[in-house]
Amino acid sequence: MRTPSAHDDAQYLLGLYLNDHLAGSSAGVELLNRAAKSHHGRPFGPQLERLAREVVQDRESLKEIMRSLDVSERRSRAALGWLGEKAGRLKLNGRLFSRSPLSDVLELEAMRLGVQGKRSCWLTLRTLAENDDRIDTAQLARLLARAEEQGEALEELRMRCASRAFVPGHAGPARTAGPAKARSLPRGAY
Repeated sequence: MRTPSAHDDAQYLLGLYLNDHLAGSSAGVELLNRAAKSHHGRPFGPQLERLAREVVQDRESLKEIMRSLDVSERRSRAALGWLGEKAGRLKLNGRLFSRSPLSDVLELEAMRLGVQGKRSCWLTLRTLAENDDRIDTAQLARLLARAEEQGEALEELRMRCASRAFVPGHAGPARTAGPAKARSLPRGAY
């Protein structure tokens, strides 16, 4: 029986790490797609739709990097990410059967945390790239820059939703019955 080498152990751990990030990415795609759909025709809709498309692209980039590193996708781990996102919908938002302004705040916080985790993965891979030429450092630089932009965009949206939810005079329903115009916040109110 062959004893696993340090290389085998490192490759195994890298596989677990990248598959966990792939699972998180799957959850992020689900959450962003749902948020974009719930905000379709509303002020945040286009921004959330763009972010959802980018996160799908980022997930594909992660899969490409995994292939270049000979790391197999573990579908069971990806399924756990998908299930985790579904379970996250069971949070208490102060309403039993509808969205509340708190729903947007909590979802945007979760999305932002996901982007921070993704950024950490890109940074880890950049460190790995110092000793592994299979990793495209230019691609990682682009992914890191995009993660920074995504984090900033989500934080801006989160603060605007928090103001609407928690500041008297800005509170209102998170979701209207139709594409009614949402009240705009004054510049600097977030």
